[in-house]
Amino acid sequence: MPQRVTSAREVARRLGVSHTAIQKAAQIGRITQEPDGTWDLARVARDLAASARPIRSPLSPPLESSALGRLTLARLALLVEAQRLALDRDKGRLMEVNAANARIDDIAGAMRDALLNWPARVSGQIAAQIGRDPHLVQTLLQEQIGVLLASMAERLDPPPDDGLRDGHDVIRHPS
Repeated sequence: MPQRVTSAREVARRLGVSHTAIQKAAQIGRITQEPDGTWDLARVARDLAASARPIRSPLSPPLESSALGRLTLARLALLVEAQRLALDRDKGRLMEVNAANARIDDIAGAMRDALLNWPARVSGQIAAQIGRDPHLVQTLLQEQIGVLLASMAERLDPPPDDGLRDGHDVIRHPS
């Protein structure tokens, strides 16, 4: 048999909350009296716990056990992440995507240029060591560097899937 109480003050005392909290909860419809005017303590405690703000109410269930609690935890996690990102940005550990892409393009371009210039710089030394024509050695090195750069470009920037599966070649237009 449910335990019933006749006064809101007694409900507040037994649940460990203020009389004002019980009055406000009743006014906004979070809890209701029984038809006979009494309070069912178990139902009032359950209704208060279900609608209590986590952390603020002694009746609120653990954060992980209610939808509101999980949302509160998720909100706190997002706030912490936003603060961490702001701190990283302020300390210079983050940069804008466009700036990062531009920097990567600069580095990749410098590496490509260095590779393309390498055969001209070393072909004379290699030719002297193996007793071959410097021009032939340079041409062979340039061809191999071209193959290397083409295969790296294909690995780093694969062609888009255009949905064609019939084996016909598709011409890609530079964008």
